[in-house]
Amino acid sequence: MNLQLPDNVRQLSADEEFNFSCHPQVDCFTDCCRELELALMPYDVLRLSRILDITTAELLEQYCLIECEADDIFPRVYLGMVDDGRASCPFVSKKGCAVYEGRPGACRTYPLGRAASRNISGRCQAFHVLLTEPHCHGFAEPVEQTIARWTENQGLEPYNQFNDMLMTITQHISIQNDMRLTREQQQLYVDTLYDLDGFCARNRARQDDSDDELMTNGIKWLRNELFG
Repeated sequence: MNLQLPDNVRQLSADEEFNFSCHPQVDCFTDCCRELELALMPYDVLRLSRILDITTAELLEQYCLIECEADDIFPRVYLGMVDDGRASCPFVSKKGCAVYEGRPGACRTYPLGRAASRNISGRCQAFHVLLTEPHCHGFAEPVEQTIARWTENQGLEPYNQFNDMLMTITQHISIQNDMRLTREQQQLYVDTLYDLDGFCARNRARQDDSDDELMTNGIKWLRNELFG
């Protein structure tokens, strides 16, 4: 796939190597956790709520902003930043990320960017780019990475899996054919996928279902509600 990209962004081939590492000894450590707009996917909210030991509804209320402009098909959820003059992530500290084990997929993916789409047969196609931002000094570290190596080390597989599964809703053929959701349907999208605990309680989910099973069931249930 050939794309016109900014000068500091280039598409990576599957086996291409690049140098990168991030740790407290890199002098820009945690700079990337400030002055950013961080969109959250449903699985991000679920994992963050678990590491913070609060419900998904509490996480949405305490830490998130939900936006839905007039021309938006689906609502967008963002992590609310701290008003400290640097728009810092609420979970960043001098020692690094306080919720590292539950950090969002976008944080795990950086300095890569991943884009995915569903083709006409319904199969997922993804490609990766490398973002070499000048403020980041992690690229000077002599640690060789590949897309597969970085994906495994950062625990990205379930994040990518559920983001791709979500496309069965966001890129459904009805949406591609200009279907637009009502306000009630947009609220149902948030209530089902972002407040998964609330959805499970309302639908009497089995107590022994894992979080991954609950997320899978939520996506399938919502897809049926929206599109039949």
